[in-house]
Amino acid sequence: MKLAEALSIRKDLQKRIEQLKSRLLNNVKVQEGDEPAENPAELMAELDRCLVQLQELIYKINVTNLNTKYEGRTLTEMMAERDVLKIRIQTLRDVFQDASQMQDRYSRTEIKMVTTVDVKKLGQQLDQLSAELRKLDVAIQTVNFTTEMI
Repeated sequence: MKLAEALSIRKDLQKRIEQLKSRLLNNVKVQEGDEPAENPAELMAELDRCLVQLQELIYKINVTNLNTKYEGRTLTEMMAERDVLKIRIQTLRDVFQDASQMQDRYSRTEIKMVTTVDVKKLGQQLDQLSAELRKLDVAIQTVNFTTEMI
């Protein structure tokens, strides 16, 4: 099985677990004298099976990520870099957005706010980081579709 397929299965399992949780919560209490629409014990058993399967899959994915190298780096290192790059980009976007906003002043007596960062330079940095993120994402996806699970 390819890593990309395992990631897809993991996502489906996570959705399935959320659905089972919701169904379980809907059936743990009923009005006295009524029967639940679904048997909570059966739902719990299915939830347990899915959780065991998810745990095994996550372990295998993590082992594969740790042992798969691409251009001298492990997939785990690449994913950590991608996660931090996303945080950096979002933070800079927020700063860029705030620094770029024009302030309306209705009279000369209102306090004038000034931007303390170079908006143009910040925009260029965002463009560069976004390009790096796209390149890194493509590399990770390439590895995911070509790597066999360990």
